[in-house]
Amino acid sequence: MPQSIRRLLFIDDDDGLRRLATRALTRRGFEVECAASGAEGVAMAAAKQYDLATVDHYMPGMDGLATLEQLRALPAPPAIVYVTGTDEGRIAVAALRAGAVDYVVKSVGDDFFDLLSAALDHVRERAALERDKALAEDQLRASNARLEALLREVNHRVANSLQLVTAMVRLQAKSLADAGARQALADTERRIDAIAQVHRSLYATDDAEGVDMKDYLQALVDELGGAWASEKPKRVLKLEAEPIRLPVDRAVSLGVIVNELVSNAFKYAYGPTSPGEVRVLLTRDGGDSFLLAVEDDGVGLGPTPRTQGSGLGSRLIGAMAKSLRGAVEYDSKQGGLRATLRAAIA
Repeated sequence: MPQSIRRLLFIDDDDGLRRLATRALTRRGFEVECAASGAEGVAMAAAKQYDLATVDHYMPGMDGLATLEQLRALPAPPAIVYVTGTDEGRIAVAALRAGAVDYVVKSVGDDFFDLLSAALDHVRERAALERDKALAEDQLRASNARLEALLREVNHRVANSLQLVTAMVRLQAKSLADAGARQALADTERRIDAIAQVHRSLYATDDAEGVDMKDYLQALVDELGGAWASEKPKRVLKLEAEPIRLPVDRAVSLGVIVNELVSNAFKYAYGPTSPGEVRVLLTRDGGDSFLLAVEDDGVGLGPTPRTQGSGLGSRLIGAMAKSLRGAVEYDSKQGGLRATLRAAIA
C-alpha cells in the first residue's frame, strides 16, 4: 500500500460518523481531516492538497453529486470515493460517470470502515500507478528531448564539417591549371553539398529522423541552379515536389541521384549556345512509394551515351538507386531525356 498517498478529506454532515471515521481510518494509516458539508469540503480542497476524498451523497444544501462536480473542477482534484446510504445503483452510476473512482454503500459498524478502507487502498494504489506512469512519461519526454537536441547538434556539426570539406575542395580546384581536374573537383563539391544539405535540413527541424523532401530538394535545386543556371544561353532549373518525408539514409541517396541527374542534364542535354530547361519532379506513387523524375528537352540519348566523363556519376546513380531498392530508367522517345526512379518511402 503506497504510504505517500494518505491525505484524506472525509466529507459528511453526520458529526458522529466523522468522529468515528477519523479514529477508524487513522488506525488504518490515513491522515484524516473532515468537512461537515459539501461547500466546506470544496473550500478545504481548494486551499490544501489532498490525495483522497470521500463524499457522502445525502447532505443538506449541496448534495454529494454537486460536491463531486465542484471537487473535480479544482486544478488538482483528489481521487474520490463516493459514499451513499442506499444500494440504489442509479446513484453509484451517476457518481462514477461524474468522476468518482469508486463507491461504497454506507452501513452500521466496522464493516463500513473496512469496506471504505479497502476502497481507499485500491484507489490510492491506482493513483500511485498513475503517478508513477506520469513520472516515467515525463522522464521519457525529457530524455527524448535531450536526445533530439543532441542529434540536432550532431547534424549541425556534420553539416559544418562537410561545408569545411567543400571549402577545401574548392581551394584545391582553384590551384589547378587542368580544366578537367577542376571540373572533377567541382562535381565532388556538389556531391558533398548534396549530403550536407540533408544534415542542414535535419538541424533546422524538430524531426531529427526524417527529411521533408520538398524543402530539401528546394534547397538542393537552389544550390544546383546557382551552379548551372545561366542567362546566356538561358538555362533554367525547376522543381515540382510533394511534401514527402523520407528517412535520413534514403534522403541522402535521393539527393545524390538528383545531383548527378541534374548535373548530367546541364552538361550534355544542350549545345554550348542552346537555351534549355531541366525539371525535377517528385510525387507519391501510391500510398507507400514515390516517383522521382529528372527531365530535359535536349538531344536525348542518341546513338551514343551522353556522358563523356569518367562514368563515376553513372556508378553513383546506380549505387544510390540500389540502396533505395530501385533502378533509374531512361526514356528519350518523346524528345529530350526523362530519367525516372520508383522506390519505397520507407
